[in-house]
Amino acid sequence: MSAKDRLPVVLVPACNRQLGHHPFQIAGRKYIDFVRLAGCLPLVVPNARDDEVESLLGMADGVLLTGSPSNVHPRHFDEGVHNSELPLDDERDAWTLPLIPKLLARGIPLFAICRGAQETNVALGGSLHQAVQELPGMADHRGDGEASAEVQYGVAHAVEAVPGGLLAGIVGATRFEVNSVHAQAVNRLAQGLHVEAHAPDGLIEAFRSPGAAGFNLCVQWHPEWQAASNPVSVRLAQAFGEACRKYRDSRPEPLP
Repeated sequence: MSAKDRLPVVLVPACNRQLGHHPFQIAGRKYIDFVRLAGCLPLVVPNARDDEVESLLGMADGVLLTGSPSNVHPRHFDEGVHNSELPLDDERDAWTLPLIPKLLARGIPLFAICRGAQETNVALGGSLHQAVQELPGMADHRGDGEASAEVQYGVAHAVEAVPGGLLAGIVGATRFEVNSVHAQAVNRLAQGLHVEAHAPDGLIEAFRSPGAAGFNLCVQWHPEWQAASNPVSVRLAQAFGEACRKYRDSRPEPLP
């Protein structure tokens, strides 16, 4: 099989969970389904050692940074922990934060969702609001943790995409509705990043790095939720998948 005949490989960094007495590294099925909707091959990656990162980047045609119940540790943007009851994932931070600048520099396509978007902003020098719902004039963007998944991930508010931006071009609209299941979000956007969409209260809902060598888009909502039945999610998956195929096709064929 030639390189151009194989499915593009998309790395999906895992989260760390303690299940019973044992540690596990896991990725939510909805993210795996989103990668497959994009026409790509998902590869769930456990915590990578420094000497493994280059090999992983060498096989990657794309990277999907998932959402997670855990938050990026605020020490990475020079703050203390605001609420010690909320989960953190130091092990994920330890390798995904250094990974992000490297993959962007190589032009590897990136699609980042919720925590993944927050990771990207922090990795590039930005900061986060740790509790958006406590800020004056801001909405409560958290889902109802006691409700069913269908209710939690139901439509919550509209977003306004920047006219002429990448997101608006992919979706084919400057206004559409999304879900909202987060307490943290972008505060100070990292230098060089451009806003692609806002929530009605002004919160940044999407951004990208126009200076990166390849496709990249970071969104605060969860397009992976029931993605196949959501036209906006389908278009986002298609755009990411096409970028991954282009990156795969740009690789030189290995010598026989």
